[in-house]
Amino acid sequence: MGSYREHVLDGASAVDLVVALYDGIIRFLYAAIAAVERGNAEERRAAVKRALDIIIHLQARLRMDVGGRPAQALSEFYASIFAQILQASQSASQSKFEHAIGCVRNVRDAWRQVAQDVDSNPAPAKVIAMPSRLQPEFGSGSAMESGAPSHWTA
Repeated sequence: MGSYREHVLDGASAVDLVVALYDGIIRFLYAAIAAVERGNAEERRAAVKRALDIIIHLQARLRMDVGGRPAQALSEFYASIFAQILQASQSASQSKFEHAIGCVRNVRDAWRQVAQDVDSNPAPAKVIAMPSRLQPEFGSGSAMESGAPSHWTA
């Protein structure tokens, strides 16, 4: 017997599944904020680990061979957000977690737009890669600026 969430995702498109993963990252980051508010480092670390696991999963499934520049932009976004989340966790900073949530939410909203575009014009797609018009913006403290690696393997 599967959960409601599993049942809902059964008929989901690939883009819908990506959006669901972004929603999971956001949910775990809010759980990390709640743990910070309670002063519970163990819960904070567990929530952060779950969010980072999703990011690693997304990074590992990028099709760099066919995704081109959009796939590279997503790879850089994942590296940046990974570093931001680590920094937020290490400093137990609610504001840094909230900044990371805002970044993830912006890219998730772009994926939602892609999902709506696919629904209204269902042309077959061979790869899921973020359209070039949806390139992520990197703010201060990004992995690109901090010298953090822009690529890792899971």
